[in-house]
Amino acid sequence: MKQIGVIISFILVLSSFGCNNKTTSKTGTEMGEIHIISSEEMQSLLKMGQVQLVDVRTPQEFEGGYIENAQNIDFNSPTFDEDILNLDKEKPVILYCHSGGRSANCAKKMQQAGFKKIYDLEGGISRWKHKELPVVVD
Repeated sequence: MKQIGVIISFILVLSSFGCNNKTTSKTGTEMGEIHIISSEEMQSLLKMGQVQLVDVRTPQEFEGGYIENAQNIDFNSPTFDEDILNLDKEKPVILYCHSGGRSANCAKKMQQAGFKKIYDLEGGISRWKHKELPVVVD
């Protein structure tokens, strides 16, 4: 029964994104989609599994607290462009940073690198914490 509720939530999340969220290049070919999602929408996506959760903050910020199952790929690292290529371009990626700036820039880079489905957490981990959602601290 719980699984049915998760599936329904996921369908509702996906249905809230219309075709207008797709980005096209100047040549008209479709690129990966970037969706800005709320904390609640992110929770639904995480429950479905099969997503890659990426924290693009610095390692020091990451150590101060992160969302469970996130992997840290520092947007400011000189190896960032190579590091993101270790992710699966076919699987959805959820990005977050402190407040949304770095993750938005990361989403654009990932889109250019050929990632198919990119989700960006609106307001970053600061909004996540504001909603009193769980954070892992090492």
